[in-house]
Order: sequence, then structure tokens, then C-alpha cells
Amino acid sequence: MVATQTGKTSKKTSAMLSAHQIILRPLVTEKGVYGSSELNQYAFEVNPLANKEDVRQAVETLFNVRVVKVRTMNRAGKPRRHRFRKGYTKDWKKAVVTLDQEHRINFF
Repeated sequence: MVATQTGKTSKKTSAMLSAHQIILRPLVTEKGVYGSSELNQYAFEVNPLANKEDVRQAVETLFNVRVVKVRTMNRAGKPRRHRFRKGYTKDWKKAVVTLDQEHRINFF
């Protein structure tokens, strides 16, 4: 537990993860393809325990590129139904990574 200035304690969620454990998969969608071709931004599903610096280091080591900016967002699971049971898909974390102008990532 880590004590903060307000006296409350918070649990530290960062863990020692390898680059392959941080980047789970690329998100290849219409919006993502537009971002990669026009804005040099790539979207990934990442481990929920990873922070922005972890994502930056993982992308730089896995793809041998230079990262300029990382934006992360936590996505809530969607409600789903199968027959008579109701449930939710899992919560996940998304990272949008902006690369330097001279670097590109080719998925295909």
C-alpha cells in the first residue's frame, strides 16, 4: 500500500510485465486504419495493469520505432445475453500510440 498526501492509502497496480504481456493485440478497425495512414497513430489493446510509460517502452522494443505520445483509455464491458443468462464482456484497456513522422508499423 502507498500512502498519499491526503492520508488515504492506494494499492499500487503496476507490475513487472514483459513487452509481449503489455501489448495484447493491435486494433485493426476502420478508424484505426485511417489514424495509421493519415495521422501516424496506432491503436492497441493493452494489459489493464500497464501505464503509459510501459506501453511506450513495449511499442518501441517490439516494433523498433520512436513513440511521440501515448493516450490510454479504460473501456467498460458491454452487456450481452445468451439464451436466458445476462452478463457482460470483460473490461479492457485501449492505447492510441502516436509515432514519429519517419517511423511506420506494417501489420500486413
